[in-house]
Amino acid sequence: MRVAIIHYWLVTMRGGERVVEALLDLYPEADVFTHVADVSAISPRIAARLKGTTFVGRIPGARRLYQKLLPLMPLALERLDLSDYDLVISSEGGPAKGVLPRADALHVCYCHSPMRYLWVMPEGYLAELPAPLRPLAAWMLHRLRIWDVTTAARVDHFIANSATVSKRIRRFWRRDSIVVHPPVDLARFEVAPDGPEESYLFASQLVGYKRADIAVRAFAGSERTLIVAGEGAELAALRRIATPNVRFVGRVTDEQLAGLYARCRALVFCAEEDFGIVPLEAMASGRPVIAFGRGGVRETVVDGVTGLFFHAQTADSLRATLDRFEAMEARFDPAAIRRHAEGFGRERFAREVGALIDRWLEEARLDAVPTGPAQ
Repeated sequence: MRVAIIHYWLVTMRGGERVVEALLDLYPEADVFTHVADVSAISPRIAARLKGTTFVGRIPGARRLYQKLLPLMPLALERLDLSDYDLVISSEGGPAKGVLPRADALHVCYCHSPMRYLWVMPEGYLAELPAPLRPLAAWMLHRLRIWDVTTAARVDHFIANSATVSKRIRRFWRRDSIVVHPPVDLARFEVAPDGPEESYLFASQLVGYKRADIAVRAFAGSERTLIVAGEGAELAALRRIATPNVRFVGRVTDEQLAGLYARCRALVFCAEEDFGIVPLEAMASGRPVIAFGRGGVRETVVDGVTGLFFHAQTADSLRATLDRFEAMEARFDPAAIRRHAEGFGRERFAREVGALIDRWLEEARLDAVPTGPAQ
């Protein structure tokens, strides 16, 4: 059986790319395809299985401007030749599921979310474009939404990364899905033997919907300290509103991030995410999570046991929850938090996804067996 894995773009190592690695645990000989790849920014494991990119990746500047090239990606996916593959797994978060597998191949989509650019935050995508281009871009997003719904019919089975995403799949594509949470690579994280330090941690790409501004404003002028790890378009604006107790450390390596998790007092998480792997990485390090209580964190953080929720996306709400956390901080047991995170490991992911695909392959095989003429 030949297997192809289609991922939207490979220019960093975040949650979606960790899922690709976990899929390669299941299918080590699978070929990986994507729109745009930067082999220096992805793991050697994925780079070794990278078979090719779509024509989008050959456009000058694509590694930097790939999100602006979104309108070209539907055609690029349909130009991929997947005729040699028996099983196609699309990793959908940007355009990936719109490929055209062989008619008798099984197509399974692991969905991180229906494209946020189209369904959840189109205004954010448009805001990044020059004003004269926005009317045309809005029309193109409209056309892409039609294509996106149409191509849902090209998928045999959907796996959603969270209940939040499963609801979106049902709402936007009118398809059912089975939830399998993404894996956290437990081996990368450990509980600090000498306990945490005094600083809280915010770790994320610094873009608008991650809402780092809430964390920076909540800590501004207080006696608490906050470390902000990450880079992005919001960095300059965040520096302008920060006070000296908020420290920006920029982009960090995987090893540095693991150290920041292990030593932080708690992780602060302000986004409404589809799933959110960062809170699980912090919990794998034994640290509690103070999170905005909507989206995927409702499925991973246990309020009062592995963290606390704040219920309005405001600095005031976060400050009140920080006060509540510090009043009960001694109740959070690092060992118990780590044990909770172990339920989201890569072995569990491989077991659940593998069982589903094996079942669907068998069903497809039985459907293909001729029954012979009626007697």
